[in-house]
Amino acid sequence: MSGAPTGDGTTTPEITWEELVTTALLGTDRRAPAHVPPGRTAPAALLDAAAVATVRRRAGLRPARAARRPERAPADPRPPLPAPAARRLAALLADRSGGPGGGRRGSSPDLMELLPQWLAVANTHGYAAPPQALPALLDAARGRTDLRPAALAFAGPRALWLARLNPDWRFALRAAPGGGASLPDAEDAEAVRRLWREGLFAERAALLGALRARTPAVGRELLVSTWPTERAEDRLMFLDTLRTGLSDADEPFLEQALGDRSRNVRATAAELLSALPGSALAARMAVRATVCVALDRTGNAPAIAVEAPPECDPGMERDGVTATPPTGRGERSWWLGQLVEAAPLGTWPERLGGRTAEEIVALPVADGWQGELHAAWCRAAVRQRDAAWSRALLGAPSAPEAGGPGAVSLAERAKLLAALEPDERAAWVAGFIATHGLSEAFQLLGVCAVPWAPPLGQAVVDALNIARDAGSYPWSFSGVMGLAERCLDPAEAVRLEALLAVPDEPEDAAPGAGGYWAEAFQRLVTTLRMRAAMTRELNPQTPPAEPRETATRPPETAAQPPETAPQPPEAAG
Repeated sequence: MSGAPTGDGTTTPEITWEELVTTALLGTDRRAPAHVPPGRTAPAALLDAAAVATVRRRAGLRPARAARRPERAPADPRPPLPAPAARRLAALLADRSGGPGGGRRGSSPDLMELLPQWLAVANTHGYAAPPQALPALLDAARGRTDLRPAALAFAGPRALWLARLNPDWRFALRAAPGGGASLPDAEDAEAVRRLWREGLFAERAALLGALRARTPAVGRELLVSTWPTERAEDRLMFLDTLRTGLSDADEPFLEQALGDRSRNVRATAAELLSALPGSALAARMAVRATVCVALDRTGNAPAIAVEAPPECDPGMERDGVTATPPTGRGERSWWLGQLVEAAPLGTWPERLGGRTAEEIVALPVADGWQGELHAAWCRAAVRQRDAAWSRALLGAPSAPEAGGPGAVSLAERAKLLAALEPDERAAWVAGFIATHGLSEAFQLLGVCAVPWAPPLGQAVVDALNIARDAGSYPWSFSGVMGLAERCLDPAEAVRLEALLAVPDEPEDAAPGAGGYWAEAFQRLVTTLRMRAAMTRELNPQTPPAEPRETATRPPETAAQPPETAPQPPEAAG
């Protein structure tokens, strides 16, 4: 067992903090410390070991043999956290348990679930992390990959400095652009070219991504300069960075990539080109798709007639159509779906009698092709981020099963919703919940802007209240309740106080369900108030918002939106 040198020339064995805590709880009479130096009692030896372990934890560096002193940590020029916010961060980082898993959670907020929101607001203000918080912050990010981007942005350059000293934090170097290396200024053309020619893959990928975010043309030209000599797997990764800043100016290069020797590179190039409605590939796909889909006026009412392509010719393959279908799919329907998915949605109004998207998806489709055709239009609407088509394919949220004309799964509905403006998205999901309840709403809630707009927040609270009145356990809705704690507008806390009392339980209710619901709503209210306090602490210049009036009406009428006070910034949700 390795250890740290002491003043008398001996070595203190390295003991984990958990072992020290266990020994302290049991008592040194029942469990002696692992190492008791001569002349020291067991209690004193335990305190000595705890003091050494505390220094190690604060230092963020494992004990080792004496070596060359590391370079000084880089300066962080960002403004320091306000003192209340620094204390809040320490409390959030100290709660590493994440609360009990499953079952009854009690009424205490889950502090670790609030840490991502705290980091988002702190990064919005551009604060620097307190140096003493960096070890705990890196430990938290080590255990939760979803925390890493925000945690490393907040931790700043000193986190990378620490990561080079502690193997436990090496993930920070892997997650940082270019493995933590500093990227040259985009204006320094010679430094950019040198790093692109001589850098490691991670450094080159980070450089290309940074250039595409700021100067897309420069990034593309850099990639073109070495494209023929890149490895196939690197070409694929580099090509994927063109999604950032994608424009018609990228079309000539992407057309060239359609002839690449790698099938995956060709497919990615075709996908990017089909996202450009004005590209030559999109025009070629439109011609092929309109041959297959037409308006049939021979019946009593107009309908859509479909004739799937009889073959997948070399031109289709070059433009990204995969010839071999997955197991269980017919070849012709597989080819049809790919053609329609890649064709510009603006093709169809002219092809189908000048109708709008909503009118087109309402037309009957002959011979059982409706599911295949509408599914392809869904994928096209998502790829082209077309709000009109997304709206038409979603249909009304109150429709039976809320399937819509083209959405047949929650995942597809969530993708279509992402193309709508935040307010419209929230209104659609609120209507879905009002009609269908919360059992299928979790995935849809995940695409809504935070904090939730008042109609959506009210719909969620009303649905939870209905579930409580039905006498079921709140654990069935733990996922939605957890989302509500993170996403409800904190100004809703006062209105929710009416739900804190233990309700009268119906005869067929689950035993004790009312008490569990009261705990769940108490946790929700406490969490919302804590989020509001977090926002004030990080933005001390902002006066606290006026609370909303306490609801005194029954839950069904209390859901009407009261006059709202100013809401906290969106990042606080």
